[in-house]
Amino acid sequence: MSPRRKTLIGWLLAALCLAGLLSTYWWYEKRYIRPFSHQPQLFSGDHLMLPAELAGPGRIRLVHFWDPACPCNVGNQQHLAELIARFASQGVDFYAVQRPGSHGQLPDTLKAMRTLPTLPSAEQLPASPAVAIWDAQGNLAYVGPYSEGAVCTSSNSFIEPILDALVQGRHVQATHTLAVGCYCPWISTAK
Repeated sequence: MSPRRKTLIGWLLAALCLAGLLSTYWWYEKRYIRPFSHQPQLFSGDHLMLPAELAGPGRIRLVHFWDPACPCNVGNQQHLAELIARFASQGVDFYAVQRPGSHGQLPDTLKAMRTLPTLPSAEQLPASPAVAIWDAQGNLAYVGPYSEGAVCTSSNSFIEPILDALVQGRHVQATHTLAVGCYCPWISTAK
């Protein structure tokens, strides 16, 4: 085989390898990166209400909105389990609402949460994972993400300070939140 032909074959193999790498990257990006957004999300709680059986004065109520197919849930599930362990004994009840039309189960560490089929007007949420918290008087105190950024931990969470304030009987009203983080669309996929 001539040196010129060997060089040509080498370049063709290199081009095929590059094409394979690029197609793998595009597949990965479409499958795992595009489903969630690092775009700013505006969470507004004007429309959210508790179901009639939970409305009114009582314990503090935290509602976790999640989509089983969203890769962003992985980052906050351990944090949510820590919140349950810390605040359940301090007068906080934990509920979960799954994105309508989705299928999945909460991990065993979150089985203590009660499942709600939905909340009135929950379809208007922009993204998940998200959380809504009602104070002991039944007023919406917070709606928005668990934190800002790609992952959620107690060090960057918005939730601990809000729950601490509510447990201490202080008033909180943070029902409009703009944040950038790991979110999956809720509105566009809800039916």
